[in-house]
Amino acid sequence: MSPIPALAALALCLAAAPVFAQAPATAAVDATPARQVNSVTTSDGVALAYTQSGQGIPCLFVHGGPGAGSEVVETLAGEMLGKHFRMIWLDQRGSGRSAGDPQKNYALERVVQDMEELRSNLKIDKWVLMPHSFGGIIATAYARKHPHRVAGMVLMNSILSLPASMESTASHGYTLLPANARPPMDPAAPLPQRFGMVMAMLGQTKQTGRLMYGDPALEARVGAAMKGLAANRDFAATLFSSGAIAPYLEDMAPATAALTMPVLVVAGREDHVVGVEHYRSFRFPRQQVVQVAGRHFSMLEQPQEVDKALAGFVPTLAKQ
Repeated sequence: MSPIPALAALALCLAAAPVFAQAPATAAVDATPARQVNSVTTSDGVALAYTQSGQGIPCLFVHGGPGAGSEVVETLAGEMLGKHFRMIWLDQRGSGRSAGDPQKNYALERVVQDMEELRSNLKIDKWVLMPHSFGGIIATAYARKHPHRVAGMVLMNSILSLPASMESTASHGYTLLPANARPPMDPAAPLPQRFGMVMAMLGQTKQTGRLMYGDPALEARVGAAMKGLAANRDFAATLFSSGAIAPYLEDMAPATAALTMPVLVVAGREDHVVGVEHYRSFRFPRQQVVQVAGRHFSMLEQPQEVDKALAGFVPTLAKQ
């Protein structure tokens, strides 16, 4: 059985999960200054949208999904992160506010090239990469190809092996289903089959939010922040219908052993989307790991703990 349909479900889960949080009319959205949306056109003619905020060492936020965009995290965590970095909030091609590619090129190598072209356009010598979720695969691929351009990395709830994270999501997600409604689960069934069934039933029973967030109030805040945002899904839709998914299936953890820049790994103790033990496979020689309470959005669930971790980490970057 092909893994592509199940991987598509994972992509839609990670990219669109905030949509499952239907915020009540009274839910407040964090107030943020109006953002100046900038655009850069890639060498193959795709217009990418990005914004900037904060001060300090340049830091590229590498959003997940694929196709989630960066705007919600910027809205809800931008002020905190901007205390430590000059944040660059890029929407990847076919995602968020960015244009889609008429040629449907969403290959990992092309997305990495987009990042490098943005860095060159902004005349940045080195920057920090801050991936979230599926963005961990993209950021690690970039760091492997352009290590001399990466001053450091901050991995927020980051996936480095998509199949491993699918296994964790399927196993834990099954336990969230109502006991009287869930069908028997054959642990020997192929991962795509188990994963697809669990994700479908989580959606049907409106339990997907429990997979993502430990606090219903945060789920409501994210849902409110999502309202009215640009939501280009061409990246996600194309990736799983074109066969371009293959490079994203590589386990990137072994590659981390050769990446010698300082690395901060932030992991949620109950983040079963990534896998609560997933960070143990990382082999960055200069990594430090901070575990915080919560699930898949540590920078939103535990902003004070993440703020403290960043305050301790940023001075190590100045020594590069």
